[in-house]
Amino acid sequence: MENLGIPGPLRGRGAPESPPNRFAEIRYDADPDPQPDPEEPPVAPGTRFFRDTSRSIIATNDSPDVGFDASVNAYRGCETACVYCLAGDTLVLMADGTARPVERVRIGDEIYGTIRRGRLRRYVKTRVLAHWEVLRPAYRVTLEDGTTLIAGGDHRFLTERGWKHVAGERRAHLTVHNKLMGVGRFAAPRARGPEYARGYLSGVIRGDGHLASYHYAREGRSNGDQHQFRLAMADLEALERTARYLVAIGIRTRGFAFQDAAPQRRAIRAIRTHARADVECIRRLIVSPKTPNSEWQEGFLAGIFDAEGSYSQGILRITNTDPSIIQQSLHALSAFQFSHTVETRPGWNKPVHSIRVRGGLREHLRFFHTVAPAICRKMNIEGQAVMSQAKLRVVSVEALPERLPLFDLTTGTGDFVSNGVISHNCYARPTHEYLGLSAGLDFETRILVKEDAPALLRAELSSPRWKPRLLAMSGVTDCYQPAERRLRLTRGCLEVLAEFRNPVAIVTKHRLVTRDADLLADLARDRAASVFLSVTTLDPELVGDLEPRASRPANRLAAIRTLSAAGVPVGVLVAPVIPGLTDHEIPGILAAAAEAGARFAGFVMLRLPYAVSDLFVRWLEVHRPDRKDKVLARIREVRGGRLTDPRFGSRMRGEGVFAEQVRDLFHAACRRAGIEGRAPDLSTAAFRRPAPREGQLALF
Repeated sequence: MENLGIPGPLRGRGAPESPPNRFAEIRYDADPDPQPDPEEPPVAPGTRFFRDTSRSIIATNDSPDVGFDASVNAYRGCETACVYCLAGDTLVLMADGTARPVERVRIGDEIYGTIRRGRLRRYVKTRVLAHWEVLRPAYRVTLEDGTTLIAGGDHRFLTERGWKHVAGERRAHLTVHNKLMGVGRFAAPRARGPEYARGYLSGVIRGDGHLASYHYAREGRSNGDQHQFRLAMADLEALERTARYLVAIGIRTRGFAFQDAAPQRRAIRAIRTHARADVECIRRLIVSPKTPNSEWQEGFLAGIFDAEGSYSQGILRITNTDPSIIQQSLHALSAFQFSHTVETRPGWNKPVHSIRVRGGLREHLRFFHTVAPAICRKMNIEGQAVMSQAKLRVVSVEALPERLPLFDLTTGTGDFVSNGVISHNCYARPTHEYLGLSAGLDFETRILVKEDAPALLRAELSSPRWKPRLLAMSGVTDCYQPAERRLRLTRGCLEVLAEFRNPVAIVTKHRLVTRDADLLADLARDRAASVFLSVTTLDPELVGDLEPRASRPANRLAAIRTLSAAGVPVGVLVAPVIPGLTDHEIPGILAAAAEAGARFAGFVMLRLPYAVSDLFVRWLEVHRPDRKDKVLARIREVRGGRLTDPRFGSRMRGEGVFAEQVRDLFHAACRRAGIEGRAPDLSTAAFRRPAPREGQLALF
């Protein structure tokens, strides 16, 4: 770092220096190939590479439209060829059950997202991979239950009819009466004062504490009385909160091990004091006020829930044998308008009363956010279905007159829960906008490189938690883009996959994939590898305009021939099919690919999400102005009158008469060429975990 000749920290500045940025630019040596193929594109002048230091390597998705749910790629951005969404005070559902403003969420935080399991979408925990902010125009979305969402026009929410943008004429966007999916508005976070602490201590100590005084007549002593306060719990969060609140009123306790862990039981820690003044103070402290205020009642409910509450399989209960505690809990629940029932059953020596809070996940989250229990374990909603009776119909969508600072997250599931509704992350070109870059030229010239991708992949596959499954390469960007010729990160990942015998499916536009034919053929012997070569057109002039930095069609066909000869199952992906421009080429592409050795095939209809629609319209204006109107009309014909369709089931194939004609043409051409319609199923049967390269061997 240049310090301008000034020794030490700069005056008037808090930081002494500028540490390296996580996305700092990195430079590489020249291409090691002394005779690069003149038919293959080298790294373009002006392309800049940045170090991607995120610690994840396997991305997951739950889309039923693709043949994989996990993918690997060392690159973000692609030479061959994010939107920011929410206001800063939008509450995000954290994995500990709390809600935090999106502007305060940080990379690495664990939050809730969703995945599809069977017919239902369910809540799961996921990590925040990126967090971004920008100033841009915003919209206010008002829902029937009073929830207000401030978001950018490109942002998408999950509705009962699939993902929809906030606004935009060229895409599926929110309209009045659309119903969003989720639980509805979260209770706003509140500051907790002394009355909350007193209520919490009353609930947790009355529910789970031991408080007593004993009188002993001891010879030689004028007073043999003993006083004791003890609170023993398996969850340290509640124990630490109790100790902290007691210290605030001048009572210091000592911690000790109450019970050691055993195979069928958890370790229990405890705090205690034997000072008479402290015990008497605690005894007075936990008495319920005659007219408790709402803050005290919030604290009491949090304390009694930490002590005697449970939450499992969507059922929230508070259980106790003391009728006065049950009555106090009922009064507090009623004060906050929680619907509840009371069940009573016989106990060892007295009846056991159980309060059940009704209303499903919506009310259970309102309970957690209103009273703020300490124990995270008891607020776990993982696995619950995204189902709710909340009134989440859109009442209005209005553009705001000013530009606002907006925030967005990138997560492992591709979505997150904001203000009680499901919010979507972006994909492919739009993901670059999460980095503060554009979905246009920046996507092609500002490439993030995960230099330690092979090591990260090895660590993932070595973990006992890894269950072998198909991994895709090029789930978003091409793993064989020109930079791979010298960086060799994709090859490094393939070497790891071959070592573990984990199946991999590759989709690429580049002949460079043949460099790794040895590894792919090795995996193919265990039915653990397949390759799709993507071919958009056989017209060299058109491909030069569409994909100027990808391999030429003849080279892609040559790659099919090379891989097929090496014993690698290889197919052709006619993608994207551009209605009115390339759809007529489907039979010729399939015939040429079959002659080269392709054994299977697929196709994808052109998709234009987010800013990509504007980019494509501009491309037509520049390169094919005479076809612009026809192409856009055909795209709208297969996308229900819009330029994109985010719905599962139709987004990859389109719908309508013309889409059916394309499907029929594809299948007929496959039959004539002798190509199967789908890629072979790959096997995990040969998966293995090699012995560690160094250190102690695993026991199991």
